[in-house]
Amino acid sequence: MLVTLLAAAAAVSCANPQTQAEMTRCAGQAYQAADAAMTRQWKTTYAYMKGRDARNSSRGGGFGYAPALLESQRAWLKFRDTQCVIEGGEFAGGSAQPMAQAQCKVRLTRQRTAQLQSLVWKG
Repeated sequence: MLVTLLAAAAAVSCANPQTQAEMTRCAGQAYQAADAAMTRQWKTTYAYMKGRDARNSSRGGGFGYAPALLESQRAWLKFRDTQCVIEGGEFAGGSAQPMAQAQCKVRLTRQRTAQLQSLVWKG
């Protein structure tokens, strides 16, 4: 019961965080949710690309969509993390720095999720 109350209180406070600690915690929670959504989309897109590779290899060779996607994702993760260090640098040493980095990760991760979704071609 206490865990349920604490979870409810945490959700409510993110609707209108009042302190830097609450804002940072809420930004971290938003990042976790965005990252989970991206991971789900990654699995869908990667499976789709593996399927494209299998279909293409049956016709005498393929591009290698899945390996290219994996390489792209690894490079993107490095970009995201580095970019967010730069953006958080505006608040270097301050209590807002972790929040700014998390907000950056939320924004870029949501954009990447949309990119991954767009790679699942219809037809």
